Amino acid sequence: MPVDNVTRVLADFARVAKAMANPVRLHLLDLLSQAERNVEDLAATASVPLGNTSAQLKVLRDAGLVQSRREGTRIFYRLAGEDVASLYASLRQVSRHRLPEDSEPTGAGHARSTPPEGAVTREELLRRVRDDKTVLIDVRPALEYAAAHIPGAISIPLEELRARMDEVPVGHEFIVYCRSAHCLLSREALWLLKAHGRCARRLEEGMLEWRLHRLPLESGLRAVRNHMVPLRSRRLAGAAAPGS
Repeated sequence: MPVDNVTRVLADFARVAKAMANPVRLHLLDLLSQAERNVEDLAATASVPLGNTSAQLKVLRDAGLVQSRREGTRIFYRLAGEDVASLYASLRQVSRHRLPEDSEPTGAGHARSTPPEGAVTREELLRRVRDDKTVLIDVRPALEYAAAHIPGAISIPLEELRARMDEVPVGHEFIVYCRSAHCLLSREALWLLKAHGRCARRLEEGMLEWRLHRLPLESGLRAVRNHMVPLRSRRLAGAAAPGS
């Protein structure tokens, strides 16, 4: 390939990389990896001024990473494809492995004090369809749960968990999950459940990885505020565990 052509190809690569080289834009990609959102919702959820949010979304759109549609006066954004979600997940994974440990962000209350040991793998979760006592809780915001969730999961957003603790009865083992393997929502939920005497573990990965592995999905708010029902009785039973 001629040098000029190579340079043009590399310039295209650099354009995509440059579009991702911004914390606000990465946050927006993180949110859009869960569900389509309008600009106002993205701004509020990311705690970024509306004008700045629109400007950052334009950069992502110009780089081909997101697409938009208009509905009345609102503009909605979504990822341009699963390859964008995969690219974002790969970037997070490489950063996690290659950056010094002391560069990892801290905070989120007690979330960082929760040890990673004992997390449930997706293979183990799929085997739990035979378990009469396991209940899966999705602690992401309801909008993200409605867009897609693991079949059989109950929606209790983290900000509602403390107030709805009476819906989490003693006697079951609870598995909590959130957006991705690096999401802190499930770690905070795990601490909260254990502080209230519940037996709980967190899913090692999250919705992003689950979807990228093409595992079963369910959508809608049908299961919100439903009674706690073990996984065996729910639709995850339609998913076969690897090697089973």
